Amino acid sequence: MTVDSEPQLPILLELTKVSKYFGGVRALHEVDMSVYGGEVVALVGDNGAGKSTLVKIVSGVESPDTGEIRVRGETARLESPRAAAEAGIRTVFQDLSLCDNLDAVQNLFLGQEHCGPVWSGRRVRRHLMEEQAQRVLASLSVKLRSLTTPVVALSGGQRQGIAICRALISDPAVVILDEPTAALGVSQRGEVLDLIHRLREQGRGVVVISHDMKDVRQVADRVVVLRLGSKVAEFRRGAYTPSDLVSAMTGADESTND
Repeated sequence: MTVDSEPQLPILLELTKVSKYFGGVRALHEVDMSVYGGEVVALVGDNGAGKSTLVKIVSGVESPDTGEIRVRGETARLESPRAAAEAGIRTVFQDLSLCDNLDAVQNLFLGQEHCGPVWSGRRVRRHLMEEQAQRVLASLSVKLRSLTTPVVALSGGQRQGIAICRALISDPAVVILDEPTAALGVSQRGEVLDLIHRLREQGRGVVVISHDMKDVRQVADRVVVLRLGSKVAEFRRGAYTPSDLVSAMTGADESTND
């Protein structure tokens, strides 16, 4: 299966020859990557491969030194996280950035609360936020006993679900998940992988950064491999073996050929 054989899939995010240097250190070198609607792209590589730098660039935290980024076919300047969000890209970082003392609704709308008019004192419209929260949570089948429970009392899978749903409040085209199953138990990992499947079913483009090759094989339609800042391989679901991934990540094939 190739992207060219499925023209009905819209391209949502495209990186062309993106490079980034920190002083004399090359973090990324002319990386090409595309993300289509309704697919999951896994980004893998050893530590120092350039995954974090690439995510920061797409998230608006860092700016590329060279290259082009297009969102929905239009050239985009992702100069800040706000600019990335306005372009339709939302990132859920590994630390989740949840406030443990706040409940699900407060976390979902943190910094983007629904408020009344100035003449009413701009009171927070909790009932409107709860209604939208219930819709977003239901869209990913995230189940909570109560919307008023502080998130510190929730499971790891539920916390990840809230972080992902918070990203969906602005209805982004592309969702980036940084190590979404890290430090989770088996059942909680299953919950998060189900969330990723549902994001795909909604027609969004999903980028998953993960060190867990089992999770990658389970959810990814395509796998992009970075090594030492360069894209060295790309695999499609069912067209690679675990050893293929390891060889690409470590450069074992090149060592053997030498």
